[in-house]
Amino acid sequence: MKYVDVTMLTLEEKASLLTGAGFWTTTAIPAQNIGSVTFADGPHGVRHQKQGMDHLGLYNSEPATCFPPAVAVGSSWSVEVAARIGAALAREARALGVDVLLGPGVNIKRSPLGGRNFEYYSEDPLLSGVLASAYVNALQEQGVGASLKHFAANDQETERMVISADVDERTLREIHLSAFERVVTEAKPATVMCSYNKINGVHASENKWLLTDVLRTEWGYTGAVISDWGAVRTRPAAAAAGLDLAMPGPGEYATQSLIEAVKSGAVEEATIDAAVGRVLGLTAFTGTDPATADLGAHHDLARELAAECAVLLKNKDMVLPLKAQSSLLVVGEFAQTPRYQGGGSSHVNATQVDIPLQQLVGRARANGTTVHYCPGFSLEPADEDSLREAAVAAARATDIAVIFAGNPEEEESEGFDRRRLDLPPAQVQLIKAVAAAAPRTIVVLANGGVVSLEEWHDDVDAILEGFLLGQGGGKAITDLLFGDISPSGRLAETIPYRLKDTPTFLSFPGEQEHVRYSEGVMVGYRYYETVDQPVRYPFGHGLSYTNFEVSDLRAEAAGPDTISATVTVTNTGEVAAKHVVQMYVSTAAGPVQRPERTLAAFTKILLQAGETRSVQLTLDRRALRYWDITRSDWVVPAGNYTIQVAENASEVLLQQDVQLDGDELPVTLSLQSDVAEWVSHPVAGPALRDRLNQIMAANSQHLDDDSDGTKMMLSMPMNQILSILGGAIDGDWLLSMLNEPSQPAAATA
Repeated sequence: MKYVDVTMLTLEEKASLLTGAGFWTTTAIPAQNIGSVTFADGPHGVRHQKQGMDHLGLYNSEPATCFPPAVAVGSSWSVEVAARIGAALAREARALGVDVLLGPGVNIKRSPLGGRNFEYYSEDPLLSGVLASAYVNALQEQGVGASLKHFAANDQETERMVISADVDERTLREIHLSAFERVVTEAKPATVMCSYNKINGVHASENKWLLTDVLRTEWGYTGAVISDWGAVRTRPAAAAAGLDLAMPGPGEYATQSLIEAVKSGAVEEATIDAAVGRVLGLTAFTGTDPATADLGAHHDLARELAAECAVLLKNKDMVLPLKAQSSLLVVGEFAQTPRYQGGGSSHVNATQVDIPLQQLVGRARANGTTVHYCPGFSLEPADEDSLREAAVAAARATDIAVIFAGNPEEEESEGFDRRRLDLPPAQVQLIKAVAAAAPRTIVVLANGGVVSLEEWHDDVDAILEGFLLGQGGGKAITDLLFGDISPSGRLAETIPYRLKDTPTFLSFPGEQEHVRYSEGVMVGYRYYETVDQPVRYPFGHGLSYTNFEVSDLRAEAAGPDTISATVTVTNTGEVAAKHVVQMYVSTAAGPVQRPERTLAAFTKILLQAGETRSVQLTLDRRALRYWDITRSDWVVPAGNYTIQVAENASEVLLQQDVQLDGDELPVTLSLQSDVAEWVSHPVAGPALRDRLNQIMAANSQHLDDDSDGTKMMLSMPMNQILSILGGAIDGDWLLSMLNEPSQPAAATA
């Protein structure tokens, strides 16, 4: 990037740089040697449009590899998978002349009905943040900028332009901002994209607390804040809040409104100068030599990575992997018309697509198995009864049936939320009917968000949850079904029994342009484990074709707010496979309600048959803290922390207690503090306790008598007690004791 002295630009030039020149480009000023920056959608594939510009996937884009979307990458639990996708996308972006890719998305899956859940990693902020950081680092190391989105609390599509996400600060900090914080501080994305929605009544694009106080002042972010396409309502207000670049353009009206706001004094010119400097910083991602993208190699990579993302949910009597048999029946329209990505702005024009049916036929022939196919259901209006009857008749004459089922794209897309948790009724009927007729039945699912399994779960022998696997999914599924690769995916979101069981059932998607985040920090598995709500499959669940044994957990404090833990993992089976080590923390330390357990660290390792490995994980401050609303800060309280190695969020295998010193927290008291806090104070407490007991003795009472009157008194503010006692205790005397040397910090009156 050539240095540009911002102060040498005219106000008109500076204002023009803060609004897009076109749908995907920033403004260029050739006379000042300022070039344009090109954006493209790209969480899992480069959606670069040369004609018919839009941000909803309505028009075609240039051919590009469709890698597994975030819903699948989340289920991989693999930093390597996320990073390899980021690096490959950078090569394709550079080859297509794209400077900044709009992704990754790290919003939290509050509800399984979220219409855009396929673009997000998980219901857990640690898992989301770690994977997104790996993606961003790999992308930007190759010279292409990232755009972290959608900042923030953009967890639904219903009324997304106007909805106010009403969230308390602890919930925001611990759940909905946590992944953003990790990526910003660890990976330094080129841009952060603000969301459409309001947060506690203020649009994200005009939210100074969000864009400046938190993002820049607290987290130290120095990159450019850009708008989601069309998210800016009032350009001067957005600029004052900390939004640098409004997209898309052309934006003559927005530019003129900025100029007038500066001239009127409504927006300081220094604010404009700072924003221009950050936008010009994006030109560091331009001018690099175009990469040569080997699309054939990238298709092979898409296949390889997809196989790590699928989750084997059920495998009764080890029906999988498929063995040699005389006949195999493949059922389901998705076998020949695969569902492999979501709809909307992330929709990629794939370079090629593996068809599951073709892959299965080719692989089955290698071991002498005959494959028959019945569509079973249709994605277009059709006689569903006839299609189902034909599939059932074929099922009676086969050894094993493999049904490809899932949600059609028109039910899962940007712009609207799902209306149901169940599969389409025709598919449910098909699964039940085929399972009743075939000797053994396997279901392969393709869906952007979890679906209910309840109507048919017990009727089938195996379930492979593929989610959306990208263009190489057909080959990946075939390799998994036949055992060429052992499944290693783990659920990144809980599969409940019923929609009514979910923590957001009564609040999602809100009403009258407001959605209350009434579940607080109890999102996903945090809720299910804390209230002991049974689920069909818990967060972190996933089966393999081998068995793993974990042993020798050793955990110890590595400082006042850090824990170091090691565990031994052995592959006790006969095939090589990857295993996800999941480490959780359970604690009641501190004055707030904590989840029963919280994911604190994880890693994915490859073990050969019979191999043993020691794994070391660090549970850092982020894994142990909570947001203290009274201090407006993060706190790791002193106390006991139980470190748990688990098969999933519901099944703890090993655990060990560790005592932490925690933070040295100053005790702050005032006469507004309640009596219980005062009598617990290390200096003032003993003297106050003696004085109160002397007064209470006249009524045969004592602070420790646990009477109703004593309980009521302890809950009252000290100034009220002083008033009731009519001067029997001097408030100045109490406050003076807070200044004794042993007191960590002085109180305020």
